[in-house]
Amino acid sequence: MVDWVGLAVPFAYLGILVGSLATFSSLYRKRKAANSASLEPWFPPHLQRNIYLSLLHLEPEPGKEKSPAVPESVLKAALLRRATEDINRLLTIRSSKQALSTLLQRGSVGDDLWQRFLRAEKEMEEELRDVVNEANAFAPNWGQSIFQSANEMAQNAIVRQRVAGLQAQAKVDRDWWDNKKASIQSDFMKELGEDSAKSRPTAATGDKAGSDEDAVLVEGGGPASTGSAAGSKGGTKKRKGKK
Repeated sequence: MVDWVGLAVPFAYLGILVGSLATFSSLYRKRKAANSASLEPWFPPHLQRNIYLSLLHLEPEPGKEKSPAVPESVLKAALLRRATEDINRLLTIRSSKQALSTLLQRGSVGDDLWQRFLRAEKEMEEELRDVVNEANAFAPNWGQSIFQSANEMAQNAIVRQRVAGLQAQAKVDRDWWDNKKASIQSDFMKELGEDSAKSRPTAATGDKAGSDEDAVLVEGGGPASTGSAAGSKGGTKKRKGKK
């Protein structure tokens, strides 16, 4: 005879174990989803997407039943700007993923930061699919080329930004060099004026010393005066002898 009581105990144990694991897994997923939702977004609010959706679902003005019709060209331009912003965010994610993964393996960053990054990556995938669907709704197969055009626009914006930065830096460097040149010129003129001021008293002192030496030679009867005196005495004696 089968012992149903003995068989019921293991089955009851397995049922309790499976139920506990399922309950724990469900609670863990809910808690993890709640923590992920409470984390700070990786990117700021998507302004271009909000503008496009506002234009697409424009509400009627007060007192009017129909909303104003937005031209299709305006909607396409707004969608293209949205795709351009998506390209910039996608490049940021691709450039940050490897470095963030390395820091996570080393324990330099916490798991919360990695969860924020994974959520941002998932949101970007959904955003890209949404943009492709919107582009195909405007024109068939436009979703295949919209990101190519958006990438070109993003690259042009980066080039313009770099050129503007170089021009601003060139203006700063030019102003600095002009100030430096004016300072060097001012210091050089100041040193030149001091040197000329020092050389004038030295020249005047040298001229005065030379005139004093000449006066001493003349008054003291130097070699020139002694020789002339001796010559005059000899001439007088010769004249007396002739007489």
